[in-house]
Amino acid sequence: MARPENPVEPFKRAVAATTRAIADKRELTVAFGAEGISNRPAPASPGSGFAGTGSSTAVPGAALRLPQPAREMTPIDVAVVRGQADAAALRLRHHDDKLHGQFLPEGSSARAVFDAIEQARCESLGANDMEGVAHNLGVMIDERSKSRGYARVTERADAPLSEAVALMVREKLTGSPPPESAAKMVDLWRDWVGEKAGGDLDKLASLAGDQAGFARMSRKLIADLGLSDDMDAEPDDQDKNDDADEESQDEGEGDDSEGDGAAPEGSTTEMVETDESGDDDSTETAVQVDTDQDLDSAEGEDSSEATRPWRPNGPLQNEPGEPPYRAYTTDFDEVVEAEELCDPDEMSRLRAYLDQQLVALQGVVSKLANRLQRRLMAKQNRSWEFDLEEGLLDAARLSRVVTDPMHPLSFKMEHDTTFRDTVVTLLLDNSGSMRGRPITVAATCADILARTLERCSVKVEILGFTTRAWKGGQSRERWLKDGKPPQPGRLNDLRHIVYKNADAPWRRARKNLGLMMREGLLKENIDGEALLWAHNRLIARNEQRRILMVISDGAPVDDSTLSVNSGSYLEKHLRQVIDWIETRSPVELIAIGIGHDVTRYYRRAVTIVEAEQLGGAMMEQLA
Repeated sequence: MARPENPVEPFKRAVAATTRAIADKRELTVAFGAEGISNRPAPASPGSGFAGTGSSTAVPGAALRLPQPAREMTPIDVAVVRGQADAAALRLRHHDDKLHGQFLPEGSSARAVFDAIEQARCESLGANDMEGVAHNLGVMIDERSKSRGYARVTERADAPLSEAVALMVREKLTGSPPPESAAKMVDLWRDWVGEKAGGDLDKLASLAGDQAGFARMSRKLIADLGLSDDMDAEPDDQDKNDDADEESQDEGEGDDSEGDGAAPEGSTTEMVETDESGDDDSTETAVQVDTDQDLDSAEGEDSSEATRPWRPNGPLQNEPGEPPYRAYTTDFDEVVEAEELCDPDEMSRLRAYLDQQLVALQGVVSKLANRLQRRLMAKQNRSWEFDLEEGLLDAARLSRVVTDPMHPLSFKMEHDTTFRDTVVTLLLDNSGSMRGRPITVAATCADILARTLERCSVKVEILGFTTRAWKGGQSRERWLKDGKPPQPGRLNDLRHIVYKNADAPWRRARKNLGLMMREGLLKENIDGEALLWAHNRLIARNEQRRILMVISDGAPVDDSTLSVNSGSYLEKHLRQVIDWIETRSPVELIAIGIGHDVTRYYRRAVTIVEAEQLGGAMMEQLA
């Protein structure tokens, strides 16, 4: 007997066909997955872009990946998925990536505005031609604005300039005002933009069909806003670098290079994105984020937000007059799978040791697992559908058949709303101060929680963070060789550990938690960058609800970094990251402190005195 088709499959086929038609690319392969929106030639290559920066001249076999639609969707969900697909398709149809790269201005804030305006141009061409596309894009923009909390924005510092300008351009090109959820955010910038570049906005409307002319006017608008001084640069200025870019691509595609010309033509730079490979060659680059002294922190967000519905605004901003947080070098940082740090035999031995610790807690483990599962399952939305032609016989309506033999039998069917649209990341502090009972209980509770949530169809990712060495490692050695330049920033080698991927079943990853029992693993902790790393992994996922739980025993500490920077250098960065996630990201952030008050950092936090209380605290916070 053939398995019944997933009810979402016909919808996906329809979206794929429509996307190919709008993009005018019959050979385009449209796939759906948790990775979100991306546009790349098949097979995929490292460092592929996403739909907002994809080439408009895709070769046969090019692939566009869209977010996986939920099994049960509301009309709004349907319109959002269609809007994402329409935005990507219109970018493919109306955007020339090479031409875009030739006009791309310098500076992260200027590039963010330039990219956002170009996306608005592509979308407006489709919205003006097709009423259905206009509706889908409108719903998508509205939902994105709601998820980012634009309706609650009261200051320019929290209102991303690139998003506001893009909505103003969209209004000029299509006549559609910003959605109510974003109107307040746009109004904060409207007068300022109108005063400095109102004439440029008016001129853009007549150039929507000419990408080159539109790009030139966009450059003028950006210059009038004070974001860039090179408005007179023509494509020829960029063409000189074509050969050099091609040579650098041949030498190593995806490698970063020093200087402002790091991105080859046709590519853009993501503002807040963790490089999991950790192979950034620059020794002067700010970690995870870029800053621009001319603007507030909100202005340098992701370069193609119109096709990245879950990307929050960034980057972070330090205190006025203070050097931005950065790493002296990221050459020696690593993101590593747990099994790569230990041979299989030792991993089995360490897991066996952890299991011994679980023996005394076995009753507690079962009790916690059952309580959490009951509480989670009790929150499921269950409903019955009646008067069906098939299903379970509805005994309550049998009386109708008795009184009227001509009345047909009535059937019913139960519907559940499961938790498959939720993902939880556990970020464990693997610092030396966690050694002993705290790290054992943290590993134990991660084990409990992952098993329990997997029963409830909630995906769980378990991550750890520490450093590769005590007191600096190779980063400090390089700094010493370079003559100890002042204000070097972070001076240690990060080690971010993936114990369990969200998509990996627990049975395959259960041994990995034993690694935390290994002598010598736990060193120093740089919490701010670890939080960004875990957050960016979560934000790239497709689930509608994303929860990040941090288990730590205190403030960030790295002797090497703090010895040559201010004593609050790491703590200030941590506070900035936390504030940004809590106020401007769709990720829900929860913290549990072991023997240390973390409520002074996190809004949603609980502090426990005894490590044995961790299991109950985790359950209460999640349930």
